[in-house]
Amino acid sequence: MAAPPLLTLQGIALTFGGTPLLSGADLALAPGDRTCLVGRNGSGKSTLLKVAAGLVEPDKGVRFLQPGTTVRYLAQEPDFSGHATTLSFVEAGMGPGDELYRARYLLESLGLTGEEDPSRLSGGESRRAALAQALAPEPDILLLDEPTNHLDLPAIEWLEAELKGSRSALVLISHDRRFLEALSRSIVWLDRGTTRRLDQGFSAFEGWRDQVFEEEERERHKLDRKIAAEEDWLRYGVTARRKRNVKRLAGLHDLRRQAREHRGPVGAATLTVSETEASGTLVVEARDVVKSYGERPIVRDLSLRIAKGDRLGIVGANGTGKTTLVNLLTGRLPPDEGTVKVGANVTLNLLDQRRSALDLDRTVADVLTGGGSDTVQVGNQSRHVIGYMKDFLFSPEQARTPVSVLSGGERNRLLLARALAEAGNLLVLDEPTNDLDLETLDLLQEMLGDYAGTLILVSHDRDFLDRVVDTVLVSEGEGRWVAYAGGYSDMVAQRGVGVQARGIVAPKGAAKETARNAAKPAGRSDAKSESRKRLGFNEQHELKTLPARMKALEGNRAKLRAALDDPTLYARDPARFEAISRTLATTEADLAGAEERWLELEMMREELEG
Repeated sequence: MAAPPLLTLQGIALTFGGTPLLSGADLALAPGDRTCLVGRNGSGKSTLLKVAAGLVEPDKGVRFLQPGTTVRYLAQEPDFSGHATTLSFVEAGMGPGDELYRARYLLESLGLTGEEDPSRLSGGESRRAALAQALAPEPDILLLDEPTNHLDLPAIEWLEAELKGSRSALVLISHDRRFLEALSRSIVWLDRGTTRRLDQGFSAFEGWRDQVFEEEERERHKLDRKIAAEEDWLRYGVTARRKRNVKRLAGLHDLRRQAREHRGPVGAATLTVSETEASGTLVVEARDVVKSYGERPIVRDLSLRIAKGDRLGIVGANGTGKTTLVNLLTGRLPPDEGTVKVGANVTLNLLDQRRSALDLDRTVADVLTGGGSDTVQVGNQSRHVIGYMKDFLFSPEQARTPVSVLSGGERNRLLLARALAEAGNLLVLDEPTNDLDLETLDLLQEMLGDYAGTLILVSHDRDFLDRVVDTVLVSEGEGRWVAYAGGYSDMVAQRGVGVQARGIVAPKGAAKETARNAAKPAGRSDAKSESRKRLGFNEQHELKTLPARMKALEGNRAKLRAALDDPTLYARDPARFEAISRTLATTEADLAGAEERWLELEMMREELEG
């Protein structure tokens, strides 16, 4: 017999003026459950989690918590007021029966001493302290809102291993696919105010979501056809039978009301990046570059060549100097030693993820237009600001909204909109995935796949790195940076370990697993296949473009054969006959090679994707 739920939410409704944010949301959490709560930005996920934590009172609905059940909630912005140190902050969240040693253990595991002044913490440090406070009591229920935000890769992987070993029931909100795939056993999808549940892990979510949308579209078409039929009856059949068909007329009005009130899926962002004229083949060349701050080496003896069309991912723990490295490679910062050469016609387009770059007092329209205009210059094209805002899921009413009232995801979309409007052929993205919902991440990935220029990406999102980059430059410590071919998973397979940082202590059990992975020789096919879940960027691009190339080769082969079919060609022009014959042989060889490569990649894709 299944254990009764520890926490139940039924029929939760909540409105903050205008369209209801929640209009019948449900959530049930049993002991040992690991549920991911997913939905678009602004769909109410954080609000529903606050209702579950007892921090927000709904307009309607029931919240039931089993007596004696302990709940801990991780907010996106923790409140440190009244605490002199991080240790006192963590201990304040513990109860009389909790083990106090866990407060210091968790802080030290996360690279903190416990003596830090909370008012001076960075974003990553404050998130680590908040995680320690939530985890320390070992509660029955953990409600975690974007726990990986501001964490570097070592901290994300530490948290993932710690939660795997936790006995708490979990509800997770996160944009990190790899994190959700590793931890979730069920999905609660919050969409247009209501919830749907699927008792499978996150890897099943996107296929399930698409099926729901397809079924809705079919039902919508049925409703439209039924309305059209009833309107035809209204025009031509109601006059002679007016009295007995009053009920049918009322039914038509009801159908029209259903059509008006139907809330379709939230629109998708339309992301395009403005490009200028193509750069030369060489984009950046660094030779023996050295950079230090005092006694601390940031870059040591780095030689690197970035060519047109390359996709370079830069990964490392916080504090290893990723931003400094980007500034060196783009010529914005001179090296202490060595040379950095930026190629001809290279135009930089930079997305700086520091939200301080946004003036909180300006409106959304002013940020995009620069103020005093209704148009946005998108590359060489002028667009009306409202139309451009819609591409990034902003409503027309938000044009005069101050940046200060936007959510984290909305601010990030605004930064993307501003950066992508600027023309360039070298795109530098510093943590572009923060606070973006999964659908927008998919579109950003597709946009980068179609981008003809060169990309430098700094990210802690393992899945996004795997999908986008073809080379990973990783910090090996003491200023050493080493490049590995492929995405993040390929880098782990070659190194044997992921990104590491001093001060992060692996949870029990994680060290053995890491050691097993590290013991496997770099480049072994079994290690690589275990870590890879999809084709690398170059392989995906090759698989996508090969059919068009094969079609073009087939067209050329047909033209060449048609020319050789002319019985008089050899007599008239023997040299041309020989030239066409050689070209035909080369074309047929190229076509055979392309077909074999396409078949190889397609079989690899099917094997990796199951």
